Amino acid sequence: MVKIELYTTMFCPYCARARSLLHRKGVTFTEIDVMSDDEKREEMVARAGGRYTVPQIFIDGRHIGGSDELVALDREGKLDPLLGLAR
Repeated sequence: MVKIELYTTMFCPYCARARSLLHRKGVTFTEIDVMSDDEKREEMVARAGGRYTVPQIFIDGRHIGGSDELVALDREGKLDPLLGLAR
């Protein structure tokens, strides 16, 4: 099973967009709220190569980027294979 992690905040429209896409794909993911957790935010920035905006998305430990990158992968037909979904 693919491990999907989203670093998010509660009122972020880009986070909602990423969540919505993943829900439509029918995959489960772990959401890590960094709004009031400085340690988790520092962890996110370190894992994301210095990127500090949310969401930051990881699939099987691979940094995907944010919502725009996730949507672009889907448009290009590259997201389903990363998620382990048959085309």
